[in-house]
Amino acid sequence: MLLTVEKTIILHETKIFSETPEELLVNIASILKEIDINEGDTIIKEGGMGSSMFIIVEGEVKVHDEESTIATLGPGEVFGELAALDPEPRMASVTALEETKLFKIEQEILYELMAEHINVAKGIMRVLCQRLRNK
Repeated sequence: MLLTVEKTIILHETKIFSETPEELLVNIASILKEIDINEGDTIIKEGGMGSSMFIIVEGEVKVHDEESTIATLGPGEVFGELAALDPEPRMASVTALEETKLFKIEQEILYELMAEHINVAKGIMRVLCQRLRNK
């Protein structure tokens, strides 16, 4: 289990939260859920419903459909942000390529953060725009 200060540092290093004030990051860190995933485990299944966003703390995951790998993501990167904003069936699967530690943020918490802190909303928009540009 990570300490709140460690979680805060990790959050600050992500693109979504890089411009978020430290005192808010401390609050976010205290409500994050930590998840440990085994190598080869499926975290998200394409077509499944979901409303959570994940931040990779340690390890590596692949985002894929049945045919090919769409992206490989590592520490500091996020996935599931689209479903956290608009809970529709997941567009791809995500599988751990190695032992992986994640932070999970539920939709309700993300909505509250975005409503109260514009920097969080800007960070999410920045990540989504980068994903669209890289397709």
